[in-house]
Amino acid sequence: MLELITLPESVSLALFIGLILLSFWTSMLTASIGIGGGLVMLAALAQVLPVNAIIPVHGAVQVGSNSGRALVMLKHVRWNIFVSFVAGSLLGAIIGGNLVVSLPLELLRGLLGGFILFALWGPKIGKLGSSSLALMLGGLLSTLLTMFVGATGAFVLTLFRAVKLERLELVATSAASLVVQHASKVVVFGILGFAFSAYAWLILLMIASGFIGTLMGRRILLKINEQRFQKWLNIVLSLLALRLIWMAIS
Repeated sequence: MLELITLPESVSLALFIGLILLSFWTSMLTASIGIGGGLVMLAALAQVLPVNAIIPVHGAVQVGSNSGRALVMLKHVRWNIFVSFVAGSLLGAIIGGNLVVSLPLELLRGLLGGFILFALWGPKIGKLGSSSLALMLGGLLSTLLTMFVGATGAFVLTLFRAVKLERLELVATSAASLVVQHASKVVVFGILGFAFSAYAWLILLMIASGFIGTLMGRRILLKINEQRFQKWLNIVLSLLALRLIWMAIS
């Protein structure tokens, strides 16, 4: 079996194993507090993979990771919210990067970070923020953004919080929605000619270890107090938003 496993070019065996273990930890992190794992994974991949492979490989791993999380928490998915968001996501995938391809990456990161901070700490946007139209627009925009910045889970989670979901619904609905978003991204990169086959074993084993991490994280999530969960989620989202803004400035 081990003889059949091929390593991607420039990835050592130690690094191969390290990324698989990292997938376990990041999936456990996301399943337990709702966010953070995807961005940590993206940052790690950016250090070790070729530039053209970072977002496609990250997207493929996130399809599997979020699929496992959505499957484990399937009964908590709010399907009406999912449908509205996905409708916008599919439209965003069809449009691709054409609307934002001329914008610098730093500006996109800054806008994303600013939106998250405004949604968390700014004046509440009322019913518009939880309407089907707002969810569709959020799906469209986040799908466009993910083509460039890779991890937009914080954006999606912030958008869904306007609907006042409890913690299990929030994590489950976000996971189900991100499956479609990342899958559409994988399809786009496949059409553009990215060779996913070279990274097939790495992707599959990271997905498998990520599913085990999801099971562990779900147990932690069930034990967390709702008020404490929302408090820590605010802190984590704010830190991620500030990091995006810092990256944009620097």
